[in-house]
Amino acid sequence: MGTHRLALAPQYSTTGELLSAAAVRRGMSVTVLPSDGRAAGMAGRASSHYFGGPLFAKQIVDDLDVALLEPADDWLTSLPHAFTQRAVVSSTMGEARRANRPAFVKPPSDKSFPAAVYTVGSELPGATDLPACTPVQISDVVTWAKEFRLFVLDGECRTGSQYAVFGHLESAPLRGHPDEAAVQEFARRLLTEHGHTLPSAVVLDVGLMVSPPGGGTEAAWAVVEANMAWFANCYAADPDRALDVVLRAAGPRPGLTHRDRPFCRHLTNAA
Repeated sequence: MGTHRLALAPQYSTTGELLSAAAVRRGMSVTVLPSDGRAAGMAGRASSHYFGGPLFAKQIVDDLDVALLEPADDWLTSLPHAFTQRAVVSSTMGEARRANRPAFVKPPSDKSFPAAVYTVGSELPGATDLPACTPVQISDVVTWAKEFRLFVLDGECRTGSQYAVFGHLESAPLRGHPDEAAVQEFARRLLTEHGHTLPSAVVLDVGLMVSPPGGGTEAAWAVVEANMAWFANCYAADPDRALDVVLRAAGPRPGLTHRDRPFCRHLTNAA
């Protein structure tokens, strides 16, 4: 893959470093993009792939001629309760600000405000920061005993990592984990039934919920969320296998398939 390049956003990350080393091992070049967002002419010298944040991506996606794949904003809300184990709705910041009970509120895909449990809606960012029409997701407050990140390619989990225990960062490889079989089985069922609603390369977060809404006592596996692979911490996942997913999720536009076209962000110059 000597004619392929991994282009990194200028902000340093440990995942970027791990993916860069994996890219070099397979003969790719690695470029840290300039902070001013000027990448004009770079696409013609090599087929580019991107890793970095969505805000910076807006500045360079056309110059690099990359296709950025991401789940639909309403993907989580479209899943049956059997896979979410909680109520999740798409709403607006204006509606969320009027809430008078605790709820978990997050932006659907970007990082425009912190995803967190808000006791009342008035704790959310004000109108001077985000307008009332800003899309949000609102869900029941639950407790996750363990959370796992899975790098998925063509409906198959290529690698994964535990990343949190009861809300605290605690990474460990999925391979050999005591819950590996349960995680893989839940992911297999989800991807068999709903994999077509996700891009071919995506990151899927799943977890073991121990406080289901409504007073249930049994623990249950559920989807936390889905994210773009080109802006996802790999934690303790195998970086070489994670790179396979990242390269597809943010690769050259000429290679974009018909299947993935509906999931492509910023497709302004594609045929």
